[in-house]
Formats: sequence, C-alpha cells, structure tokens
Amino acid sequence: MAKKSDNTEEKIMAVEEALSKSEVFIEKNQKLLIIILGAIALLVIAYFGFQRFYLIPQEKEAQSQMFMAEKYFEQDSLKLALNGDGMYPGFIQIINDYGMTKSAKLAHYYVGIISLNDGKFQEAIDHLEKFNLKDEIVSPMAKGAIGDAYMELGKVDKAAEYYLEAADLNKNDFTTPVFLQKAAWAFEELGNKEKALQAYDRIRLEYPRSAEARDIDKYITRLKGQ
Repeated sequence: MAKKSDNTEEKIMAVEEALSKSEVFIEKNQKLLIIILGAIALLVIAYFGFQRFYLIPQEKEAQSQMFMAEKYFEQDSLKLALNGDGMYPGFIQIINDYGMTKSAKLAHYYVGIISLNDGKFQEAIDHLEKFNLKDEIVSPMAKGAIGDAYMELGKVDKAAEYYLEAADLNKNDFTTPVFLQKAAWAFEELGNKEKALQAYDRIRLEYPRSAEARDIDKYITRLKGQ
C-alpha cells in the first residue's frame, strides 16, 4: 500500500510541476501569446469576410454572366461560347474576370472541350486539368476528355491512365463503362492484352446492362483468340 501511495504522490507532484512550468511559460510569453492569438483571430475574420463580401458576390455575378456562354455551348455555337457575343462574355472572359470562382473552374471544362473539338489537344489538357470541381458526371467526363486529348497526341499510355481514372471517379452506369471500354482499346493499342481483358471483364461483370456490355463478349473472345 505504501508503494502505491508513493507512486500516486509522485504522479501528483509531476502534474503540479508541469502545470507550474506552463504557468511560468505563459507569464513570460504573455505578450507573444496574445499577439499570436490575435493574429489567428484576424486571419479567421479575414477569411470569412473574404468569402462573404467578395467571393460569394463574385460567384453570383459569374453565374449570371456565364448563362449565355453555356446556352451557346448547348446550341453548338462554340465560337460565341468561347469569346462572347459583344453583350455577354464568353468562357475565356469568365476565366479572366472571375478566376477564383466555381464558375471559372467550370468554364475551364467548357474551354477544354471546345479546344479538344478544335484539335488544340495540349490546350484542351491545360484547361481540363484546371477543372477540379466534384461532380458525379462532369468530373469523370473531364478526366476522360484528357484521355482523348492524349490519344490524339499519340500518348496512348497517358490516355489509358486517364481513362481508368475517369472510370473509377464517381463510379456510375453512364460514364464508367464508357471509359473502361476506352481504356481497354488503349491497352490493346499498347499491346497490353492482360489489362485490356481486365477492363472488358469489368464492363461484363459490373455493368452488364450498359450499352458497352452488349458486344463485350465479342471483344473478349477476339482478344483471347489472338
């Protein structure tokens, strides 16, 4: 019992000593600690102030300004979507004027797709890489479009990498089988039969109701017979 009592007293003394040292430290560095805490408080206030009084109004303005560019994109009037019509800005101006907003990030996606259609493949990659919003459909479409651009540039290994990334990003019945199939085609071009079969098998097993699964047995049989 004496030993237990001694151990308890030692622990209490150790805690008291630590508290005493902490008090001494606080007393010696009181001014510095106040300055640090004040600086942290100012940073927090500045952050929320920036969000509320600058970024949120910018976002609302960018959305209203980008409305026509998106409409032109849907109508396949890509030059007007890109450069504007004189009254409403195009995606390029949205990026330049509202670069910190979600709308500007979405504009990068649109510019990337337009650049891809125009054969400006590296430019398409540069813009699509800047799209980092989380969206169940658009995010994998952006990754897959980067894969398409690399395919056009003859960088098939990079294309396969992005197709797989697109397939596994927000898995769904719409985009995942599309990009698994593209990945399989890329692997076939690379001569990587094993990875191509893996991609085809995933479509067959995981997405049997997809359009890509209709002829998947033919692809698998052909590849196995080579």
